[in-house]
Amino acid sequence: MQGPRVSVLVAESPLPVRRPPEHRRTGTVVRLRALAGGGLGAGRSVVLTRWPAELLPGHKKLSLSQLCTGSDQSIRTTEEPPPQESLLAAMKVELTARTSQTSKAGEETPPPSPSASAASPPAEDAPLLPDAGVRRRPACGRFSQRSGSFRREVSRAAAETFLLTRLTLILLRYLGIGYRWIRQFLALCCYTLLLMPGFIQVVYYYFFSSQVHRSVVYGDQPRNRLDLYIPTSTTGLKPVVAFVTGGAWIIGYKGWGALLGRRLAERGIIVACIDYRNFPQGTIGDMVEDASQGIAFVCKNIASYGGDPSRIYLVGQSAGAHIAACALLNQAIRECGEEDTSSWSVSQLKAYFGISGGYNLLNLVDHFHRRGLYRSIFLSIMEGEESLQKFSPQVMIMQSSARSAVPLLPRIILFHGTSDYSIPSVESQAFIDALQQQGAKADLFLYEGKTHTDLFLQDPLRGGRDKMLEEIASVIHSEDPDNSAQHLVVPVARRLVPEFMLKLAGKVSPF
Repeated sequence: MQGPRVSVLVAESPLPVRRPPEHRRTGTVVRLRALAGGGLGAGRSVVLTRWPAELLPGHKKLSLSQLCTGSDQSIRTTEEPPPQESLLAAMKVELTARTSQTSKAGEETPPPSPSASAASPPAEDAPLLPDAGVRRRPACGRFSQRSGSFRREVSRAAAETFLLTRLTLILLRYLGIGYRWIRQFLALCCYTLLLMPGFIQVVYYYFFSSQVHRSVVYGDQPRNRLDLYIPTSTTGLKPVVAFVTGGAWIIGYKGWGALLGRRLAERGIIVACIDYRNFPQGTIGDMVEDASQGIAFVCKNIASYGGDPSRIYLVGQSAGAHIAACALLNQAIRECGEEDTSSWSVSQLKAYFGISGGYNLLNLVDHFHRRGLYRSIFLSIMEGEESLQKFSPQVMIMQSSARSAVPLLPRIILFHGTSDYSIPSVESQAFIDALQQQGAKADLFLYEGKTHTDLFLQDPLRGGRDKMLEEIASVIHSEDPDNSAQHLVVPVARRLVPEFMLKLAGKVSPF
């Protein structure tokens, strides 16, 4: 009858192996020799799981027969690849021993079942030698993992800081010395300081809330990241908003959508804030491509986050509204032609919401120049004057090549404030008129006295009822198949910034 069998597994570890002083150079094999000479006895065998030589330098020179001292002992070796999750260079030895006992009747006790073996925890504290102490590593391993993660975060932050600095210098070279943009920049600084009490609370939520999944990768470019805001309720599939934030095509960032994501998540809606390349890192073609790729990722993968792939809504704000509208129309035009549409389909979107957007760039060149976004820079962003029509949604839908794509578009709903000086509200009105002339389903909501940022920032920071967010949520939940949203208790949003500071911010706002 064959005796007990001892298996020796050589695996990687985040910490170096401790070796006896007298055997510093032989490393792990010293343990095997000690094991073999420490009482294996006759009839026992040692199974050494061997990995490629480059992972165990120097061990290949040792004779496996040296590990055995008993008369009937035998050694069997197997070749196995290293586990994929192990990335560090050191090694550890885990020993699992299985002994058999005989009953009073002389019968051998059957080995444990595979299910029982699988249920047992890993042998983190298994003895290295018979009757020897145990080796404990979990705390050290966790510390090493945290240290590695911290180093990666610092490295990534340093790389992003370097990239941001380089792009800023390039942008300053484009801007030159001009009183308009300098005046706008100083106004932006004052505006930010007045709203800082609310921004601090939103930033804390963004970095420390368990509802926020930051920097989910959706593409190969450095800015191909998105943030997900997940509702606290986990019952049923949730409707989804793919949001493209604004930023004058220059300072856009996915984090700007934290306040919108928080408010919509409170209403049981998953929000995906899509980041994209800004100028000068990319031009308008790159921005539209990134937005389209982010939408495709949401359509394909949102189910794994609890979202409903059949209820996806596209939302854009300011420059993001323009980028999202271009991505939507380009996709509809591709679907009418013979181009590949495997990434995503317009039919997957239930509606498009545009907030304070500009949709005819031909009318905005001079307006932006007077506001500090100089003509030369704006044309560089838009890839030249000849491309303005190509990236103007209002002009695109009037062209014969795009008219057949208009019926494919989902319902379009635009929001705009009548006191918007950055992008006049007539832009949304003209776009709605053009859509309706082509037979598209389009609606416009104008808010009297609201500025460019009131709808997106000041109103949510003010707390209480938010008419625009309520309108968006009502449209989304009106198509809820089980009407569960009717029972959703939405907490009243609390004020984040005092009213007098909001009014002062409105007066100094560069928008």
